[in-house]
Amino acid sequence: MRMNYKDTFFSQKLTIACHGRLIDFSIPRVMGILNITPDSFYDGGRYMNEAAVLVRVTAMLAQGADMVDVGACSSRPGATEISTDEEKSRLKTALGAIRRDFPDACISVDTYRAVIAEYVIKEYGAGLINDISAGRWDDQMLPVIGELKVPMVMMHIQGTPGTMQKNPLYSDIVRELMIFFAERTAAAKRHGIADLIIDPGFGFGKSVRHNFQLLRELRLLTQLGLPVMVGLSRKSMIYKSIHETPENALNGTTVLNTLALANGARILRVHDVKEACEAVKLYRNYSASDD
Repeated sequence: MRMNYKDTFFSQKLTIACHGRLIDFSIPRVMGILNITPDSFYDGGRYMNEAAVLVRVTAMLAQGADMVDVGACSSRPGATEISTDEEKSRLKTALGAIRRDFPDACISVDTYRAVIAEYVIKEYGAGLINDISAGRWDDQMLPVIGELKVPMVMMHIQGTPGTMQKNPLYSDIVRELMIFFAERTAAAKRHGIADLIIDPGFGFGKSVRHNFQLLRELRLLTQLGLPVMVGLSRKSMIYKSIHETPENALNGTTVLNTLALANGARILRVHDVKEACEAVKLYRNYSASDD
């Protein structure tokens, strides 16, 4: 039986403070992806030096990215975990260059390690921590984020990157995610974390069928009262459905990003910033025509 969420949660908190400025999610925002890894599923190995990083970030900000999400440890299915030292070394090169050339940029760092979160916040002014484990894999993550007073993205994943796509199972995926996020956001608030974003984790321990069910029912997650971020960009639910490759999945990405916006998404996390910003503009014009 489908749970009735209608009266469980109330008003949405649609702002966060990121690197000294307020980001208002009543207007959908775009987060550009910067993978400084050799093995990410789509763009692995492209941004492994300072020059390539700066070219990429310059382009994303010029195209309209509101935030840049820097990840030094791949979380693709079957990914191999790297050491903390290696993750820190990759981030040092990229973040040092970004902060030097773009001192006012809102930088998010994709990590599940508290020691890395503390390092990038204190040394490079990272304004947002994006944790695929929602603080579950490192028991110091929530205390660190709470102490340093930065926003956090809490994502849902079933299993780990190494195991997550080995027959993922749910009895009711949306109900289970609602319970998961209610528990994790309550834990975050106990540690004093005021600014939270939730991410259902498309492709992280979900089948293609699960992913499309989540997309159809995405608006239910907005009833948790927090901005919802989606990361659909060039993922297998797209390219497997249209019998293509990640390289040829941009059009499909734009289609699903638009559906996500219509279903309540407030942040699009994407490889292709220009196209995502265009989708946001067109969706806003479409929505305004109903007023």
